[in-house]
Amino acid sequence: MEQQSLPGSRWSRLIPVIFITYSLAYLDRSNYGLGAAGGLKQALHMNAASSSLLASLFFLGYFFFQVPGAHYAKKYSAKRLVFWALILWGIFASLQGVITNLPLLYVDRFLLGVVESVVMPAMLIFISHWFTNGERSRANTFLILGNPITVLWMSVISGYLIQWFHWQGMFVIEGVPSIIWAFIWWAVVKDKPEESRWLSAAEKQAVAAALAAEQAGITPVRNYREAFTSRPVVLLSLQYFFWSIGVYGFVLWLPSMIKAASHVGIVSTGWLSSVPFLLAAILMMITSFLTDRRPSTRKAYVWVSLLVGAVAFYLSYVSGSGHFTTSFILLVIAGGAMYAPYGPFFAIVPDLLPSNVAGVAMALINCMGALGSFVGSYFVGYLNNVTGGPNASYIFMALSLVVAVLLTMAVRARKPGAGIEQTMPGQQISK
Repeated sequence: MEQQSLPGSRWSRLIPVIFITYSLAYLDRSNYGLGAAGGLKQALHMNAASSSLLASLFFLGYFFFQVPGAHYAKKYSAKRLVFWALILWGIFASLQGVITNLPLLYVDRFLLGVVESVVMPAMLIFISHWFTNGERSRANTFLILGNPITVLWMSVISGYLIQWFHWQGMFVIEGVPSIIWAFIWWAVVKDKPEESRWLSAAEKQAVAAALAAEQAGITPVRNYREAFTSRPVVLLSLQYFFWSIGVYGFVLWLPSMIKAASHVGIVSTGWLSSVPFLLAAILMMITSFLTDRRPSTRKAYVWVSLLVGAVAFYLSYVSGSGHFTTSFILLVIAGGAMYAPYGPFFAIVPDLLPSNVAGVAMALINCMGALGSFVGSYFVGYLNNVTGGPNASYIFMALSLVVAVLLTMAVRARKPGAGIEQTMPGQQISK
């Protein structure tokens, strides 16, 4: 099925909704960094350990329900799952500005992570129902583009909200849009093309035929266990763990690192914190476009980008805390490089596994990313507080990205018509 015969209306109708939905999810997980820099830590009298734990508990909750969420989205409905998640995470996000008891705030951050954990796998499965392999890197990028774009504008807006309404008001205000958006999501989205009213019968058939043709070239997998023990899934899970250490150590603590190094106010900190994510958005678009034109290059784009990020973190360490401008430019490069390959990365798995297990395998990979995010957000915050500066954190994040590079290079791409490579040499999956 030629790509030109597929309905272009899928992009204009679905991609904006996909983008906004994940943007709201990312808003409510990443505004903690501005809240901490804007007075939360001092108001609740937190030490280094408790501040890092509060930031990272989100990711511990985020770990637990990835696979169940993907299973529900695949078997029942991604639309319904995301609808209820939007409402619940909006409530938990707003409560961060209401709760002043630290143990209860721990619980709230954990539950926020639990609710948001179902969103990423559900959205990836939703995309796999609507877009083909040749389109998926771009579609995934528009999904994950909500990440840097949200941090970009959130960093600026949150700085002003904290200045006007303090950190409590910022949390409350930024939780409300998710609840409102849930009803827009429900009204607009359908789980699969055959359920839509805006595609003609011929267009529905064209999409279904294209997706079915892709599956014909992939060896069937009987169950989740066989998918989870395949060599590519194991390697990509470990890779995403180490990659996420760098990403979320960077995202959550960048405002605090900038504020401490530059001694500027919270509004200026917000503006400076947004710059790396502008570069990230641009690089994500370029990378997704190039890799959809040549899907065989996806793996190379991933490891090269992460290697650039590792080098930038190391050079930030070398430049030292006394050279803020140089260090800031290198952090911008590191942030952009870490985000650039998200689209092609999440397009690799559906190309390796059949549709009955690909979504849940991506959830497993994202689970490991959640654990890496927990480690990164906790230890980067802890190291910053204990050492009084970010240098130890730069080395920690650089080493994590180097390990991710090596694991990415170890993944072997599937040849056309071949099945997935199993953990044990010579093990085959029967059709």
